[in-house]
Amino acid sequence: MTTRRLLLSIHDVTPATVGQVETLHAHLCEHAQAPSLALLVVPHHWNSTPIAQDAGFKTWLRARHAAGDEIILHGWSHRDEIEARGWLARFKGRAMTAREGEFLSLDGIDALRRLREGRALLEDIIGSAVPGFIAPAWLYGDGAHAALAQARFAFAEDHFRVWVPPTGKVLARGPVITWASRTPARMRSSLAVAAAARSLLTRAPTVRIGVHPDDTTQPRIMDSIRRTARRFRHSHRPTPYAALAAVGASARL
Repeated sequence: MTTRRLLLSIHDVTPATVGQVETLHAHLCEHAQAPSLALLVVPHHWNSTPIAQDAGFKTWLRARHAAGDEIILHGWSHRDEIEARGWLARFKGRAMTAREGEFLSLDGIDALRRLREGRALLEDIIGSAVPGFIAPAWLYGDGAHAALAQARFAFAEDHFRVWVPPTGKVLARGPVITWASRTPARMRSSLAVAAAARSLLTRAPTVRIGVHPDDTTQPRIMDSIRRTARRFRHSHRPTPYAALAAVGASARL
């Protein structure tokens, strides 16, 4: 019988969010019965929180990696500093995030530089390879896709898939379950989508749950995360992203 997989991730891991990340970590591990999670680390959040200069954060990150958590690169600054070109890109940048689609409008050269510098920094901290990249807000432009193909990460993820950048091979399909608290309307919408996903995705081969530090400020969101994690722990096995990528690689042999 094919194993159904549950991928669990905490986004926006920075020195400023460690407390909230630990709250989410405990919450997900308890209710999903997961031994470890994916931590999506931002090296220089909004160009104001550099992890390279924070010895305490680096010690904490090494400890989390040693405990089994997966360390994934999550942009460089998480900030969209370039005006998007084209109406669709502008719509995504405004409707789907609050100026945080960093890799939506970068050209290939700048995107590749940020990918390489970010990965080198994280690998120097944890003393191990960083297998994957997930763009802030799950948004990618043409430059980001071209850079990812060169950077040769084992996997990347957007809203609807996990794939191997150098080859384009899709490792998993389906929407990521996530929550929004920026406005009351967005929160209500995300709660409704999560409730629907708990019914509609029970037989999906891979289910992805992505949470953010601000989720901890909303009791209704935390309750929805609990309900969602508990629902899928009965049908899906918590799995590292890298293990999913390894399965995809072995399938090509």
